[in-house]
Amino acid sequence: MLTGVRTVFVGGDARQIEVIRKCAEMDASVMIAGFEKLQDSFQGVTRETLSTELMADADALILPVVGCDDEGRVSALFSEGPLRLQEDHIAAMPKHGVVYTGMAKPYLRSLCDKYNIKLVEIFERDDVAIYNSIPTAEGALMMAIQNTDFTIHGSTSMVLGMGRTGFTMARSLQGLGANVMMGVRKSEHYARAEEMGWKPFLIKDLGTHVAGIDLLFNTIPTMIVTAQIISKMPREAVIIDLASAPGGCDFRYAEKRGIKAMLAPGLPGIVAPKTAGIIIANALVELISEEIKIRGDAK
Repeated sequence: MLTGVRTVFVGGDARQIEVIRKCAEMDASVMIAGFEKLQDSFQGVTRETLSTELMADADALILPVVGCDDEGRVSALFSEGPLRLQEDHIAAMPKHGVVYTGMAKPYLRSLCDKYNIKLVEIFERDDVAIYNSIPTAEGALMMAIQNTDFTIHGSTSMVLGMGRTGFTMARSLQGLGANVMMGVRKSEHYARAEEMGWKPFLIKDLGTHVAGIDLLFNTIPTMIVTAQIISKMPREAVIIDLASAPGGCDFRYAEKRGIKAMLAPGLPGIVAPKTAGIIIANALVELISEEIKIRGDAK
């Protein structure tokens, strides 16, 4: 239980609704800012305005999946106006306060460092990232189906990056009968991909493997699908970039060449916000409970 824990939610999308609901059910004291347009009425939840006074007693500040940009702007789907996390908000937090977000930008990291406020990035946890890869893969498959005139079954589908999302993506494609090619950087990933029945190749050799592909799913957040690579791809191919914005694809050149290329970050919040929210909520409750225990043991 989170009885007595003061949690402040600032901004977010439909995923955050599930997190708010879970914290309220766990008997936390829940305050939300940037939810003016949200129709749901939560039992035991109070609506507030973002202010230093609100932050002064916050045991936990819960921000959206991408906490804020490098100017402090917070994504807030249900807010009536812009929402900005400022330096004085973090400065006002008690020293035992913790900031929770999915992924933090340098702006948020620097503020937390400056005022010695603990920052926890939930998506750094393997379990959360693995669970989150499931709706990501489902959303990517949905996009592929909507933007092609052929079946995934029998297609030649390439996945770049054998991380948590890449692995789930490749396995999902394989389950639908695609011929899966997997671009890797490590020898152990090459071996695992081969053991899984995929056709592995080294990323450095990407240009020699794209000539006959139908679909390309990128999970690597650096410029990897360059103009040179795209020039060797069939015009009918479709690129779905799952990496964090700005992605790893030269979208300008893809458009110029007539190849359909889409940046698709944040798919879990779009295609399955309830499931994605529950994944975050369960992890958050566990993290806050651990923080309470650490604080109690230190007394």
